[in-house]
Amino acid sequence: MDQLFWFSASWTGATCLVVLAILGSFIILYRHRQGRAAFYTHGNNKTALTLTLSLAALVFVALDLNFAYHDHKVWVSLFGQPPRSEDSIRIQVRPEQYAWNFCYAGTDGVFGTLDDILTINEMHVPVGKPVIVQMTSKDVIHSFFLPNLRIKQDVVPGMRTSLYFLPEQMGRFNIACAEHCGLGHYRMKGQFIVETEEEFQAWLTQLAQEPSASSWGWDWTQRSAKI
Repeated sequence: MDQLFWFSASWTGATCLVVLAILGSFIILYRHRQGRAAFYTHGNNKTALTLTLSLAALVFVALDLNFAYHDHKVWVSLFGQPPRSEDSIRIQVRPEQYAWNFCYAGTDGVFGTLDDILTINEMHVPVGKPVIVQMTSKDVIHSFFLPNLRIKQDVVPGMRTSLYFLPEQMGRFNIACAEHCGLGHYRMKGQFIVETEEEFQAWLTQLAQEPSASSWGWDWTQRSAKI
């Protein structure tokens, strides 16, 4: 995402400089000069049309098609190549006003059973291992946002959305809601903890010793993306 941002910023910035240079040259060339009278012209429709179409075609090829190509590459990278479920950490997310609820499958590896591991506003993942997240909202539309990973996905009631990522740096990061979801939207935040595999397994083991009385998880289904 950062590369795409700087790529588009550099191209649009360069285009802006070219336009400003042309505008500046026109200001200098056609500035007021002593002894030269201004004149009025209707212009030339054919010349104007040719110039307009040529510039439009140049911008379309040099900018629009260029950006579309690179946008598609980033989209495929982010959403078109999901890792295999059995090789990933699977997490279900069900936000509500104004908290993030997370569910990990227990020892049976199945969601929606009493050994599920539930947490609130705290999401742990091991470093260097793919993570697949499936989400649905308990009430209104929220948006699951991991700023440090540059990824964001709407969470809609009655619909299951998903995303995947590979955490490569350990640390504690923020989870934000990027959709205005009510008066308490400003305080809807959580902690995203990336740790070693040993620390992650120890955390799961500790929570597994305190089983919940119920679980809100659902049957995990995953389809391969086709882009």
